[in-house]
Amino acid sequence: MPHCIIEYSDDLEGKPLVEAVHQSALDSGLFSSLGSDIKVRAMPFNHYKTGSIEISFVHVTLKILSGRTGEQKSSLSGKVLNQLKALNFIGCSLSVEVVDIDTASYAKFIV
Repeated sequence: MPHCIIEYSDDLEGKPLVEAVHQSALDSGLFSSLGSDIKVRAMPFNHYKTGSIEISFVHVTLKILSGRTGEQKSSLSGKVLNQLKALNFIGCSLSVEVVDIDTASYAKFIV
């Protein structure tokens, strides 16, 4: 059920990022083994500032239903970060965060 949102500098290619994030979420074992509930989307940015030096960036936010342990969330973010590192970008800031979705307020309907 995770919503994986990738924000990245537009000098990078989005498709490998989407594949890497999807695979690492699948490998986490926290979601359907078919990967059918893992939603990944990527948004390139052409206007950004990365501190005092200009480098490429990738930031992944994984929104998951609340109830996972800190250890599970840490493992998930670590798996995603490792997959991003395996893409061998040079001069690129990589970051990952896991955010809880409040189960009581989450609504979903498939039409």
